[in-house]
Amino acid sequence: MQVLKFGGTSVASAENIRKSIAIAAAAKQGPVIMVVSALGGTTDALIGIGRAAATADGAYRETLNQLEERHLGVAQELSADGQGPESALVRAQFEELRQLCNGIFALGELSTRTLDKLMSYGELLSSRLVASVAAAQGLDAVWADARQLIRTNSRFGMAEVDMAVTERLVAGFNAQHPAAMWVVPGFIGADAQGVTTTLGRGGSDYTAALLAAALKAHVLEIWTDVSGMMTADPRLVRSARPIARISYQEAMELSHFGAKVLYPPTIQPVMRRGIPLWIKNTFAPADYGTLVEVEPPRTAAVVQGISSIGNLALLNLEGSGMVGVPGFSMRLFAALARERINVVLITQSSSEHSICVGVNEPDTTPAQVAVDQEFAVEIAAGRIEPLRPERGLAIVALVGENMKDHPGISGKLFGALGQNGINIRATAQGASEKNISTVIRAADVRKAVNVLHEAFFEATGKQVNLFLLGPGNVGSKLLEQLAQQQRHLLEKLGLQLRVVAIANSRHCLVNEAGLDLTTWPAELGEAPPLPLADFTQLIIDRNLRNSILVDVTADPAAAGCYAQLLEKSVAVVACNKVACSSDYASYARLKSLSKEFNASFLFETNVGAALPIIGTLNDLTRSGDVVRRMEAVLSGTLNFVFNHYDGTRPFAEVVRQAQIEGYTEPDPRLDLSGSDVARKILILAREAGQAMEMSDIQIEPFLPPACLAGDVAAFYSQMAAHEAHFRALYDAATAAGKRLKFVARYADGKATVGLQQVALGHDLYDLRGKDNVVLFYTDRYIAQPLVVKGAGAGAEVTASGVFADIIRAARL
Repeated sequence: MQVLKFGGTSVASAENIRKSIAIAAAAKQGPVIMVVSALGGTTDALIGIGRAAATADGAYRETLNQLEERHLGVAQELSADGQGPESALVRAQFEELRQLCNGIFALGELSTRTLDKLMSYGELLSSRLVASVAAAQGLDAVWADARQLIRTNSRFGMAEVDMAVTERLVAGFNAQHPAAMWVVPGFIGADAQGVTTTLGRGGSDYTAALLAAALKAHVLEIWTDVSGMMTADPRLVRSARPIARISYQEAMELSHFGAKVLYPPTIQPVMRRGIPLWIKNTFAPADYGTLVEVEPPRTAAVVQGISSIGNLALLNLEGSGMVGVPGFSMRLFAALARERINVVLITQSSSEHSICVGVNEPDTTPAQVAVDQEFAVEIAAGRIEPLRPERGLAIVALVGENMKDHPGISGKLFGALGQNGINIRATAQGASEKNISTVIRAADVRKAVNVLHEAFFEATGKQVNLFLLGPGNVGSKLLEQLAQQQRHLLEKLGLQLRVVAIANSRHCLVNEAGLDLTTWPAELGEAPPLPLADFTQLIIDRNLRNSILVDVTADPAAAGCYAQLLEKSVAVVACNKVACSSDYASYARLKSLSKEFNASFLFETNVGAALPIIGTLNDLTRSGDVVRRMEAVLSGTLNFVFNHYDGTRPFAEVVRQAQIEGYTEPDPRLDLSGSDVARKILILAREAGQAMEMSDIQIEPFLPPACLAGDVAAFYSQMAAHEAHFRALYDAATAAGKRLKFVARYADGKATVGLQQVALGHDLYDLRGKDNVVLFYTDRYIAQPLVVKGAGAGAEVTASGVFADIIRAARL
């Protein structure tokens, strides 16, 4: 004996009905039962018709006519000539429906008993159509009225089944039709008086399970529109995949927490009899689906699935008067039970100071009233607080038999959520360890489920979402490098880097699925503008997992957005020096927020492009070393200029060459004034532990004051006019056998920057091209410094430094 249940989508059209019948016929190696739902959407339509009729809304007639036309269309398509018995059957059923609806309209009332009668027509219609077509195809099909098979009590809307009577009725029908294909309407039954009842939404699965249990079927198959239970909701997680085999207990946990392919009570009758339950896809019958068993083969998977339910509220009962006093929990649950309010989740602190329960959000107000009334005396006396509901929540649960006695699962769960700024409002875990449930904001569900699916199921790669500000010289080179390295990062590091947004001062290009890094320049030019504040809010509102802001600008306003993003656990990778060289309190706050919200704040390129200067300094201080002195050339621009200026060409011409080759800031005066180097040594001093301000940095200028007056054009003009000054600086150094270097020094809490004559044998003497160098003198490196040296300027090099910071942030 096999029982096959077909859901609403499986019988939603004539084509789907034929597919379902073919599946049942192919399975008929012995007695077969087909349990069918109403045509997809029919039950909701019938409920709407009934409610409209009860409120004297005559529009119900038009909706009823539309529903009849839909069923007639299916019936006519199923008939060979369009005039078969199916059409007459549909018209007869709808005539009964009209009489019932007209009565509801006349009375202006829709009782639960009448609503059950009204809803039953969906399954009655679909099952009669299926039975008629199956018989016309020559199958030994018989329509079996579920109201004569499923005996229930009179609790309309969600009737309880009398299993003993139901089994006798099913056995009797089986004795009369031992070899036939039964076609049975799901969802409905009847009480002892023969009055139609329903088994609750999703009750067609339950009908199939009841029949399978009564007949001791060797398998129950649930045919739906997905290929089994999934590791997560595929509407939320694109990479969700079917679970091949699962235990009854795991399936119950997943179905309770929102796995929509299975109605939770379905499992009870078949589980009691040890009957396997197979979830299959009507539209991909070759797919294996999910087989639910008593003891499936053990697998290496610790977690079987991730599930979620929304529309949740938490009710917190708190008060010192609860501590050590028995009976509070009993009274709380009794008060909720009297209002027929289902408790979804329970947790209590070990101090007994509070009890927290989760309920469906629509039940929040009646629950609050009921509990406050129950504890009115204690509330008035101040022994407990009035109930505090918190709405807009959801549950995300990990489910798996193998989680039992497997350490680290909770830690991995909380760590993955915490790293993405998802706050856990409550958590619960049963002693069986099959389920770990967390309560979070409903707005975070998509992000949370994707984060957890990535952590527990995906070996292919961690998805990282980048929001890029400033696609200029450095930004465009960075995007080129990202495009070139995407496959390598996925294969070697398990990172799936996606650029979700690119913005400049005029345009903002956004695609949550990831931008095409080969076509973005043209697309950005056509994109609309987006103010910086709105760009920041876009990052927060998209709420994507593993989000990183990449700031490749020099915009103070962009730096001003970092705190808001770090507070949302969005990592920040900054090429922009403004944030770390502004007032110390702002810098310290960003560092603190990064630590508090577990969001990376990385800015290696603030000092030496791709050179690991800050990283090396951090390694020294984290390991307990103390930096006593630093000596550095931190401007690739100035090193390039003084390495190329020998008096044969004007100084202004060499500076212009540096700008053309991309070594300077957009405004070269920042480099040559020494202010950019001052920012860099300030950042290093702060990272070494000094609470310094920019005003503490002594800048020794080498430019005549006139060079810094006016605009960039005037700057070049004045440098040309003061060529004799620059030649004199060069000649003096050459005469002394030395070379000019613009040097930053830090020692004993003080810092200076300025042009120096460096003698032969000094570590800075042979510094060539655009190279930077830093000498760290520490408690461990006393006489011989730790040296970090290499290219310190250029768009390509700087972009690679930003790229490296992105990788660091992504891998944390």
